[in-house]
Amino acid sequence: MVLTVTPNPSLDRTYEVPALARGAVLRAGAERIDPGGKGVNVSRAVAAAGHRTLAVLPLGGPAGAALAGLLRDEGIEVAGVPVAGQTRANIAVAEPDGTLTKINAAGPELTPDESEALLAAVGARSAGADWIACCGSLPRGLAPEWYAELVARAHRAGTRIALDTSGPALTAALRARPDVVKPNAEELAQAVGRPLATLGDAVRAAAELRARGARAVLASLGADGQVLVDADGAYFGSAPVAAVRSNVGAGDASLAGFLAAGGAGVRALAAAVAHGAAAVQLPGSQMPVPSDLAPERVVVTADVPLDRALTEPAPVP
Repeated sequence: MVLTVTPNPSLDRTYEVPALARGAVLRAGAERIDPGGKGVNVSRAVAAAGHRTLAVLPLGGPAGAALAGLLRDEGIEVAGVPVAGQTRANIAVAEPDGTLTKINAAGPELTPDESEALLAAVGARSAGADWIACCGSLPRGLAPEWYAELVARAHRAGTRIALDTSGPALTAALRARPDVVKPNAEELAQAVGRPLATLGDAVRAAAELRARGARAVLASLGADGQVLVDADGAYFGSAPVAAVRSNVGAGDASLAGFLAAGGAGVRALAAAVAHGAAAVQLPGSQMPVPSDLAPERVVVTADVPLDRALTEPAPVP
């Protein structure tokens, strides 16, 4: 069972348009409303794969109630922590070539009591969890050290924990030694304070995060594939993709596949790549089901082509 923690969830509305023109009136060809937030997407992908998952998240107002209902409709157990603020709603505009324009709301500001209630809810519901996945940005009101406290509490309870966040929250949490961290290329570059132009740069940056406390690093590099750096070495995985429809939630699907396959080693990396490749070919933030996966197209190797240039070199933000 994978328990997910999403401190700043959302309702995500996605419109598909022929082209995005600033100042024009556009007609959407398709529209989706999905539960949003990185941890929420991990739960959705775990559930789609047929595994049990529990989503712990703050919920406020009508949007929070709608979010909880959508998750339950997907077979996800929900442990909602009531908050006074309103759950945020985000908008995404998707173009046929895969370009995605997003408008993300800030979300509610959590009080100290709500912050502690969220931590307590994770502790109360984590018995029996194989993994806790903490994902996404922290809402206003939570200090950068909030994830570090959550990692420490999880380890004291004997539970493995995966972390997908960035910036000061990631930096602070590394000292608590999360079992897995899952940055994308931009987040990895930001964490080490230098641009990443090659796969070798990404591997060295991941090794640096391990030296700073992470026990394993699963780095999503977009079209270039994924890198896993752990105590056994560095591994590279990739899979061909016919056409990118939406990259919303693809990294979250990758993390779900990685954890559902055990959360360690080559087999888990291959599952992560298969889930990510399937997710980008689906609309909005739709998560792949087993029939969407093509594991036979995934290639994983320990012979990482370190000098290979990244398609979109990751600068330091």
